[in-house]
Amino acid sequence: MKRARSVKDARSVKDARSVKDARSVKDARSAKGARTPSVASANAVAAYLAALPPPLRARMRGIRAIVRATAPSAVEHFSYRIPGFRLDGRTLLWYAAFKRHIGLYPITPALLRAHRIDVSGYETSKGTIRFPLDEPLPAPLVKRLVKARAAEIRSTS
Repeated sequence: MKRARSVKDARSVKDARSVKDARSVKDARSAKGARTPSVASANAVAAYLAALPPPLRARMRGIRAIVRATAPSAVEHFSYRIPGFRLDGRTLLWYAAFKRHIGLYPITPALLRAHRIDVSGYETSKGTIRFPLDEPLPAPLVKRLVKARAAEIRSTS
């Protein structure tokens, strides 16, 4: 491993190591089959959010807060290099920051049809919905999507 040249370099090496650890460490399973939070995942999510510009970080924290309030038994995790949540050992959703939008995954057309959720005002693709950064975060819609995903997970378990 390279030696850090300064305190700042030492921090970035440490952060890079924690993100790498978060990608390789699997969460332990509890007796009920739900995943328990790991320190590596928490560190990776914190590092991901810290690397974002302040306005984007605030929006991402808003989504995080909505998910935590809507699905309190969901466990935060970090995979595919983006933060997400698991519910009953299955992926509830991922959320990711991009240059012009925030994406939520997996939001499938079948889920939207089954729960009669209208997302016509937002860009979508096969498994995602994109919330533009130049518009306010639609908190009621995000909450409804989280509830729909949780219902979908629990119905197929």
